[in-house]
Amino acid sequence: MLFDSHAHIDDEKFDNDRDQVVARALENGITGIINVGACMASSARSIALTQKYENIYAAVGIHPHDAKDALEDDYEQLAQWTKLHKVVAIGEIGLDYYYDLSPREVQRAVFIRQLDIARQTGVPFIIHDRDAHGEILDILRKEAKGVPGVLHCFSGSLEMAREVLKMGLYISIAGPITFKNAAKLPEIAATVPLERLLVETDSPYLTPHPHRGKRNEPAYVKLVAQQVADLRGIELSALAKATRENIRSLFKI
Repeated sequence: MLFDSHAHIDDEKFDNDRDQVVARALENGITGIINVGACMASSARSIALTQKYENIYAAVGIHPHDAKDALEDDYEQLAQWTKLHKVVAIGEIGLDYYYDLSPREVQRAVFIRQLDIARQTGVPFIIHDRDAHGEILDILRKEAKGVPGVLHCFSGSLEMAREVLKMGLYISIAGPITFKNAAKLPEIAATVPLERLLVETDSPYLTPHPHRGKRNEPAYVKLVAQQVADLRGIELSALAKATRENIRSLFKI
């Protein structure tokens, strides 16, 4: 009984078979999915999914790619959405210095505004971090002290992982843990305290082996979890139980 802590099944890639995707997740023992917003429209779609599917929860937020489109009224809307049943986080938010689809100063400003929403509303945050490790840490230290959250699809170093853990935050492992070029990620997945660990798919992206190259979906979180369990030398059931409890603790589900 696993929980996919990060998916985007509102994506158009699921428009033709969304019901079947959710059904397959349940058939594979995936008891819950957090569908994560990337812009105001996808955040609204995420909320709609929570109303249609009993096992789906939502996060609402503006991804760094879309930071350039953020409007002042959006921040109040995000705060209002956090009051809804089954809206459990602000996310995904953060910095992306790989694609730089929004100016970096705009990314930083929108990131900080949304961290403030999380603080004021009492919900956790979900962080997107690509090629911006140092600035992510600096901003979290200054702007998110005492606010719970998770770095999704963790891609930083072991040293960064230790800093994140010192802040009381969680680390989520995704499909790249199954890749042959996973590099430093296996050591991180093996050593992060079990009570600070989550697993995810980031569907439809980052499909784990052996389905790499195809569309990802929440049922495949079992492949991620199995790899993490193997690296830690524990049973899948133990990993599933711990990560499910972590979800409940972090997101108050």
